Amino acid sequence: MKLFNAGILTLVASATLAAQQPAGPVTDPVTSVLRTRTMGLQRSLAQAFDSIPESKFSYKPTPVQLTIGYVAQHLASDNYFFCNNFGAMKATIADEDRQTPDSVKATWPKAKLVAKLKESFTFCEQAFAQLTDATIAQEYDAPGPNGTTRKAIRAGSVVGHALDMADHYSQIANYMRLNGLIPPTALPRPGRGGNH
Repeated sequence: MKLFNAGILTLVASATLAAQQPAGPVTDPVTSVLRTRTMGLQRSLAQAFDSIPESKFSYKPTPVQLTIGYVAQHLASDNYFFCNNFGAMKATIADEDRQTPDSVKATWPKAKLVAKLKESFTFCEQAFAQLTDATIAQEYDAPGPNGTTRKAIRAGSVVGHALDMADHYSQIANYMRLNGLIPPTALPRPGRGGNH
C-alpha cells in the first residue's frame, strides 16, 4: 500500500509540474503524464526483451525466481488485466493464450513471446487513448472473488499498470546486468556521455 501511495504522489507531483510548464495549456495533464510514463516503460521493456538473446530466455538468477520467458508472458497477461479496465474497449485474447498454462507459455520461442508482449502493448496504448482526467476518476465494475464484482476507480488500474511495468523493468534490467547486458535505460543517450 505504501508503494501504491508513493506512486500516486509521484504521479500527481509530475502532473503538477507538467501543468506548470510554459509550453501551453495541456489537456488532461494527469492522464497526459501517466500516458507519457506508461509509454516510456513500454518502449524500455520492448527494447529490453528485443536485446536479450533467445538463449537467455530460460535464465533465472536463482531456482525460486522467474525466467525471462516467464516474465515476458506474465507482462503480456498483466497488460490485458490492467488495460481492460481503462474504458469500454476490451482486448480479444486468443484461446491459446487463455488456455495454455503460464509455465508452458514461458517456454515459447522468443519471437512468439516478444510478439505477444508487443501486441499487449499496442492494446494498452489504444486503451489508454480512451482516458481523460474525467474518465480516469470514474468507477467501474471490477471482477471480485467467486464471480462477484466490486466497485473500483480507473486510476487504480492505470497506476497499478505503471507500477507493475516499472517493477518488471527493474527485474529484467537486473537479469540483463547479471548476464553482461546493458538495460535500455542505461545506454548512453545522444548528446550525453556515460551510463546510469
